[in-house]
Amino acid sequence: MRILSPVKIILTLIPFIWTIGMIPFVNHVKPMVMGLPFLAFWLVAGIIVAFLCIKALYAIDSKNNKEAE
Repeated sequence: MRILSPVKIILTLIPFIWTIGMIPFVNHVKPMVMGLPFLAFWLVAGIIVAFLCIKALYAIDSKNNKEAE
């Protein structure tokens, strides 16, 4: 049985906290960022953050799979 490392847990939780946990704090129309209301910009940025977290998780997991071979 594999034990999850704290880094994997944190990288998994970041996108959820970014999109769901922070909504009450970023639910504003102003300021406008790149022509988008702040909330829309926050959600678009969350997609990029989620991609980076998943990419980091994949890199960590690929490294572990190569070591197991």
